[in-house]
Amino acid sequence: MSNTARSGLAALVAFAACGFLLCLDFSDRPQAASTGRLAAEGRLRWYRGNLHTHSLWSDGDDYLEMIGLWYKEHGYDFLCFTDHNVLPTSSDHWISVDRNGSGPKALRKLEARFPHDWVETRTIDGKQEVRLKTLAEVRRRVEEPGKFLLLQGEEISDWFGLAPIHLNASNVQQMLPPMHGGSIAETIQNDVDAAIAQRERTGKPILIHLNHPNFHYAVTAEDLMRVRGDNFFEVYNGHPSVHNSGDTYHASTERIWDILLAHRIADLNLPILYGLANDDGHRYHHIPSRGSEPGRGWIMVLSPELSTEALLAAIEAGRFYATSGVRLRQVTSGPEGLDVAVDAEPGVSYKIDFIGTHAGFNHKSEPVRDTSGKELRTTRRYSDEIGTLFKSVEGEQASYRFGRSDLYVRARVTSTKKHPNPSELGDVEQAWVQPLLGPAAPKR
Repeated sequence: MSNTARSGLAALVAFAACGFLLCLDFSDRPQAASTGRLAAEGRLRWYRGNLHTHSLWSDGDDYLEMIGLWYKEHGYDFLCFTDHNVLPTSSDHWISVDRNGSGPKALRKLEARFPHDWVETRTIDGKQEVRLKTLAEVRRRVEEPGKFLLLQGEEISDWFGLAPIHLNASNVQQMLPPMHGGSIAETIQNDVDAAIAQRERTGKPILIHLNHPNFHYAVTAEDLMRVRGDNFFEVYNGHPSVHNSGDTYHASTERIWDILLAHRIADLNLPILYGLANDDGHRYHHIPSRGSEPGRGWIMVLSPELSTEALLAAIEAGRFYATSGVRLRQVTSGPEGLDVAVDAEPGVSYKIDFIGTHAGFNHKSEPVRDTSGKELRTTRRYSDEIGTLFKSVEGEQASYRFGRSDLYVRARVTSTKKHPNPSELGDVEQAWVQPLLGPAAPKR
């Protein structure tokens, strides 16, 4: 996509809620430090949702309708199905009953929940098959206006060499094939551009985000740093094979987040990168276990209504937080700084960390090498001046006031409550508050 075409994506989308106006800017420029209070009041309320879900349409082991019911019955308000390089739209899509290890047991569960000729089966060459319902069919049975919403999405599953490169498009209208590229960065950019082009062409809101950068340690901070049009990534993914915490040689997703924020804001005149938490669920029949299961991470979106348009507008505006269990009562941001209040559980303690980077940080980095001295293809090592702990507070609420040299600040809330079904052993419940530009961020 040309620079002229990309600049044409700058658009304002606004909705009124409780006496204020939200403006969404899809340009490449850094957002100004927004002000406002994120709290359930007036017409606004928090909606819980997951934007990364797999089913038998690709490599999941359960049916759309059963997965939808699981989320609906576990307190979620919205769910986006994101199967790999396919949309659940064909009304003549038959699969083996044993696909992905689902087996007859999964079929019996489906028949028990949806009796009266809902389930269609046939036998071909002695093997039983079942017709997968389309999303449109499932919506009519599972959705409830104002209570539970299903979105159509796709995990655009691309690759460069042996590196898997996966991006999600929520509310996609037609399937987006992998676009490929001459490098990992170019592959990401080409897939993002294709999603943006569909958004422009259809006039429908489509949210684009990079999935699990540490899956196979495929995507580095340097790969993602200069990508335009993707302002979201998964800081937390519930799949046990995506290495949220990194390791000795690989940066954690939070470390990658700060590296990206510091350079995008200070050097590249690019927007803030927002952090999402998602399940990436594939296995639904033995919960909890060590598989890729639902219920591990989600986002809480502050919106005036439960509709696709309102939810995506609120997410694009950064009016959400990511969590693996911690609930927030209120987040207040403004020119002075950031305030966070936890919706505390009895008997649980909390630590609120404010993390950011000062202007004039040390830009030097060096490659990571293994014990033999061989350079590894991974996020480089950067100065500790990136992603500094500005302030830490033990308690259920805390405030941070900007210093003149602050580029941005974000908050992380860590509880003492163990995650009931952790993606990594020893995980506790956390929440991630979106970054806020500070006084030292370059002005538009």
